[in-house]
Amino acid sequence: MTSLVLYPSPGMGHLISMVELGKFILNHHPEFEIVVLTVSLPVNTGATASYIKAVSASNTSITFISLPNVTLPHDLNSYTAMEAIIYDTLHLSNPHVHQALQSISSKNNNTTISAFIIDFFCYPSLSVSAQLNIPTYFFFTSGANCLATFLYFPTLHRSTTKSFKDMNEILHIPGLPPLPSSDMILPMLDRTTPEYACFLETATFLPKSSGIIINTFSSLEEEVLKSISQGTYVQDGPTPPLFPIGPLISTQGRGRKHDCLEWLDKQRSGSVVFLCFGSLGLFSAEQLREIAIGLEKSEKKFLWVVRSPPSKDKSKRYLPPPEPELDLLLPDGFLERTEDRGLIVKSWAPQLEILNHGSVGGFVTHCGWNSVLEAVCAGVPMVAWPLYAEQRINRIYLVEELKLALPMVEGENGFVNSIEVEKRVRELMDEEGGGGKLIRENIQAKKEEAELAMADGGSSVIELQKLVDSWKLSL
Repeated sequence: MTSLVLYPSPGMGHLISMVELGKFILNHHPEFEIVVLTVSLPVNTGATASYIKAVSASNTSITFISLPNVTLPHDLNSYTAMEAIIYDTLHLSNPHVHQALQSISSKNNNTTISAFIIDFFCYPSLSVSAQLNIPTYFFFTSGANCLATFLYFPTLHRSTTKSFKDMNEILHIPGLPPLPSSDMILPMLDRTTPEYACFLETATFLPKSSGIIINTFSSLEEEVLKSISQGTYVQDGPTPPLFPIGPLISTQGRGRKHDCLEWLDKQRSGSVVFLCFGSLGLFSAEQLREIAIGLEKSEKKFLWVVRSPPSKDKSKRYLPPPEPELDLLLPDGFLERTEDRGLIVKSWAPQLEILNHGSVGGFVTHCGWNSVLEAVCAGVPMVAWPLYAEQRINRIYLVEELKLALPMVEGENGFVNSIEVEKRVRELMDEEGGGGKLIRENIQAKKEEAELAMADGGSSVIELQKLVDSWKLSL
C-alpha cells in the first residue's frame, strides 16, 4: 500500500485546504491512501471536530490521526500572538509525528510513505522526516505573491536592523508591486517577537524541501510563479520545484439549508453585497456601527455576518467570542430601517454557498486566501478589507495587479468610516460603469480560467501529474 501523509497546521482554513489537496489527489490517483495528522491547540480554532467527522464519513480513503496533546512551556496569556502558540505546539509535537510516521510505514502494515506534505507552519517536522528518509513537500496555503515574499524574507531581514513596523518605507521585492513596510505579513512586523523568529526560520526551511505545492493556478499568478521557479527570491541556494495546484476550496457541505439562503432566493440576481471577514476577523463596536451606517446609506441590499467585538479581557482573547447582541452593537433602529433590504447573520454563515448564489453580486472580504479563491471560483467581485496575517499583501495584489477588487481605504489606526463603506459598496455594486464593472469583467474571466485549470488536461492536473511522477522517482 502507498500512503501520503498530510500534516496541516491547526485551524480550519489550513485544515480545509490541505484536505481538499488530498481529495484532488485521490480524484486523479485513487491508488493512494491519504493519512492526515492533526494537532489540537488549547485555544479556539473553529469546528474542526465536526468537519473531520464529515470528511471521514464521506471519504474512506482519507483517515485522520489525532496526535496527543502537548503542554505549552508558557501560560497562554503570556503569548504575544496566536502564531507563537502554533509554533510552540508544533515544535513539541515532533516526537508524536515521528511515532506516527514510523507506525504508518511499519513493516507489519506493509505500507510505503511516498511523500510527507506539511503546512508551512509545520517546518519543525522536516527534521523528523529527514531522519526517516521520507521526501517532504511544503503545502503553501496562500498565494504565489505571498510565497515570493516569504522566500525573500531572509534577504529583507539581512538588509536592515529595523522592524518593518518602524521603517515607514516602501519595500521593493523583485517582480512584486511596491509594498509599504507597514503592510508586511502581520507576525513579521516586529523583529523582537518569537513569531518573527519562527517565520524567519520557516522561510529558510522552505527551500530545503523536495518541493513546494501552492494553492493557486498558473494563469492567476503566472509572472510571479515564473519568477519563483527561476530562483529570483532564494539568494543562497537553489529553489525547489514548484507545483501550483489549485484552486483548492471546500466542497464539504454542512447539512440543512441555512436560513440566509432562503432569504437570498427572494432577491434579484446580483443585487446583494455579502460582507464576511473570516473565523478570526473581529471589529470593535465603534467599527461595527460605522459599517452599519455605511450600508444603510448605500441603499444596496446586503447580507452581513456580524461577530462580537474582541474581548477587552486579555484572558479571553483566545476564546471563541459570544453571540453578538445586535441591539447593543448596531445603531438605534438600524435593523428596523433596513429589514426590507438587509439580513444580518450572527457569527457564521455558509460562505461558499452564499458566494455561489445568483443573488450575490459583490463580496466585502478580509482577503484570506481561501476566501479570495472562493470568490474567484464563484465569479464575485470584491472589496478588499484586510485584517490580519498576510491579507494586506493579498489586497495589494488583488487591487493593483489582478484588478479583482476595490480597496477599502483605512484612516488612522486602520479605522474605516461610514463614508468609505458607503462609497465602496456603491462602486462595487454599480451596474452601469466605474471600477466595479471592470472588476466584474476581470473576475468572470478568472472564474473560467479556474475551471479550466482543474478540468482534465488543465494546468493544475498537469502539475499534479508532475508531482506524482516525482514521488515515483524517489521510491
